[in-house]
Amino acid sequence: QVQLVESGGGLVQPGGSLRLSCAASGSIFSIIAMGWYRQAPGKQRELVAVVKGGSTNYTDFVKGRFTISRDYAKNTVYLQMNTLKPEDTAVYYCNALIVPIGRDVLNPLDYWGQGTQVTVSS
Repeated sequence: QVQLVESGGGLVQPGGSLRLSCAASGSIFSIIAMGWYRQAPGKQRELVAVVKGGSTNYTDFVKGRFTISRDYAKNTVYLQMNTLKPEDTAVYYCNALIVPIGRDVLNPLDYWGQGTQVTVSS
């Protein structure tokens, strides 16, 4: 069984910073990609950033403000969020594409964390 556990959300003032963490644990053979999504009230879940094979990709609305990074030894992904805006308020979800032990490497599984609330408000 594989689990993703997130931490680091909270309340921050506009212009402030937060760092989210997501640790993957369990019967993991390999992690293909890790990323972050967010969902604001009344809106669809949307991609924020992803790291795969050492490459990173960001959605336009966070470029220059957010940085995704991965600690391969700890199976952990981070999201450093700077210059936060009220419109960044959302539940942030960690996502990972993982090959569990015993599974065909050509058929990885998609896992989600439980979500962590980020609120940007004065």
